[in-house]
Amino acid sequence: MSRDIQLKERWEQLVNILSDQFSQGEDLDLDAIIYLIGVQELGKFSQIYKKDEKLNLMHIAICRLLEPYGYYEFEFFDGDGWPHYRVKEELPPLKAGEQSVLMKDAIVNYFLEKKLIE
Repeated sequence: MSRDIQLKERWEQLVNILSDQFSQGEDLDLDAIIYLIGVQELGKFSQIYKKDEKLNLMHIAICRLLEPYGYYEFEFFDGDGWPHYRVKEELPPLKAGEQSVLMKDAIVNYFLEKKLIE
């Protein structure tokens, strides 16, 4: 099976699982899944987040997702428990479609690691 087909199948499986658990019948989009990963990484599930905190959660998720690719490195948790990352290597210029594929691949790998999908 080609890598593209496998990624597409795993992505669809993941969207179905997460949408069933966190949405009311509508498929979650890429941004919503990134947000959920940020909440997972922060570990504060019952908190209500302000708009700027939601953006920070998405940033945490992106750093965590791209860490295995060598773009970010975890540094420390601050006094409030928020993880901080440093840039190891700048992301290359990517077209929108390439960004989407990179993030979907990183998200699929994240949930493979968490054993939510196979």
